[in-house]
Amino acid sequence: MNSETYLDFCFIRKSIGNFSEEVDQMLSKLFEGVRLNWYLDEKIEEDMEIVVAEVKGMSKWQSEEETIAFIEEHAEEKFWDTLQGYKMFIYPAKRGCGSCGTH
Repeated sequence: MNSETYLDFCFIRKSIGNFSEEVDQMLSKLFEGVRLNWYLDEKIEEDMEIVVAEVKGMSKWQSEEETIAFIEEHAEEKFWDTLQGYKMFIYPAKRGCGSCGTH
């Protein structure tokens, strides 16, 4: 069953331009085939580019641990070089509504 998936990533690097485009490409490769969408917010402060990626959608992962394992296995080196922080919430689908005693 699919889970509601909410991921936030913060990427930072020295300002050289086009960082949000590069982050978009990284996420496109990383989450290819996964039903996730993202919004990118880019800022430049003190000669540093900061991109915050808000990712959400449905995934097959049932826990944060499964999500981290997937990312560790599939993310490219540039992802790890620029990632400064993350937050994630995975809400697995529950079977039944619980009101009639079925599971």
